Amino acid sequence: MSQRLHYDIVVIGSGPAGHKAAIQGAKAGKRVAIIERNKEVGGACVHQGTIPSKTLRECAMNIVRFNRIPEIFDYRLRDDLKVPHLIHRLEGVIQAHTQFMSDQLRRNSITCYHGRARFLSAHELHISTPGRGSLQCSADYIVIATGSRPRTLSHIPVDHEHILDSDSILSLIYLPKTLTVLGGGIIASEYASFFSQLGVQVTMIDQAERPLRFMDPEIVEGFLREFRQDGGTYLGRQTIREVFWDGLSQVVTVLDNGTAVKSEKLLMALGRVANIEDLGLEAAGIKPTPRGLIPVNQYCQTAIPHIYAVGDVIGPPSLASCSMEQGRRAVRHALGLDLGSPPEMVPIGIYTIPEMACVGLGEDEARARFGGVQVGRAHFREIARGQISGMTDGLLKMIADLQGKKLLGVHIVGDGATELIHIAQMGLIAHVDVESFVENIFNFPTLAEAYRVAALDIAKRVPR
Repeated sequence: MSQRLHYDIVVIGSGPAGHKAAIQGAKAGKRVAIIERNKEVGGACVHQGTIPSKTLRECAMNIVRFNRIPEIFDYRLRDDLKVPHLIHRLEGVIQAHTQFMSDQLRRNSITCYHGRARFLSAHELHISTPGRGSLQCSADYIVIATGSRPRTLSHIPVDHEHILDSDSILSLIYLPKTLTVLGGGIIASEYASFFSQLGVQVTMIDQAERPLRFMDPEIVEGFLREFRQDGGTYLGRQTIREVFWDGLSQVVTVLDNGTAVKSEKLLMALGRVANIEDLGLEAAGIKPTPRGLIPVNQYCQTAIPHIYAVGDVIGPPSLASCSMEQGRRAVRHALGLDLGSPPEMVPIGIYTIPEMACVGLGEDEARARFGGVQVGRAHFREIARGQISGMTDGLLKMIADLQGKKLLGVHIVGDGATELIHIAQMGLIAHVDVESFVENIFNFPTLAEAYRVAALDIAKRVPR
């Protein structure tokens, strides 16, 4: 039996983007429904992506901290250590976060449907529910936030046992001694660094000269330097000809130049694919791009003005924080509410070991826009907290205008980068000038003092 319902806003998908969009709509006093294909809310971020990977990272970081003081700890992992023991807290973490998200939806009187959504028209949706039930609903505004899944390629036969993707990598029972990671994006870089810190011999392979091409090259080089020091290898400018399991003990990756890289396991992290093929977008009048993404404007608005798309379905940077902001801004734009700070003030945080983060303009972009810049650097080895904690390889890079006054951007590599970046974010939003980082007091000893050191570095470069 089919039911017909109407809402002010319907959100398809309950990951970070969809959840935030629904909450924003409810806070504005609108009647909101959210449709989620999985049994629990949270999407891939909670159940396969951000939460599971960061739980593994926390375990790896504990090992890093022990290894920084070899005079006290003679620390090594057991040879028979099982991967589930490294993420023993994962189930509890996922349950707690899922419960928090569910409670928030309930407190805001948001109706949740478990099922698959498909457009019948630009305003109408059909929802297939478990048990072959169905219902139809219409909405004044619809937000598509269906996320993504790992990309598959015909010449890389993912079997989820020897050749894994980012959804199945944590299903490993034992830590492999060797691991090949295909890709140079966020997921590839994060997992490569995690497993390297856990004592696995990791080889990253990608077509690009360096990973994370959207990040400042100097920051990425800081990450690669530590990755190599830990025994990792990055093979750039490579094309993969073939990948196969030898039937005995090795995954073989053959490159176009004839080189064969062998490892116990392989992680394929060559991008993700938007989950849009079952949505019936043609019925809504929406045409995907050749890359399989939903085209939107700066407000995440599709070609159909009352339909918005947010998160992974619109492409990079595909970060949870950015997706949440997209969801918030999309609904506020739909309802004619003030959008707040511009998108460029959303920080990017990458949870590699060491972390990387940035906000504002990069050095090259700033030079192109302003014709010249001043760059200040603070190496963590210059900061007392860095020496105390053994975190001496980090770098905070501050970018200002040619006069050394206006703050344009900050880029960080090192422990705590994803936390430290919020100081720069607030500074940019408040239009704080560079001199303010010199004049104001930071707790001592803290890594935040790097802001003062970088600002002083800019000051000495500007003619007085």
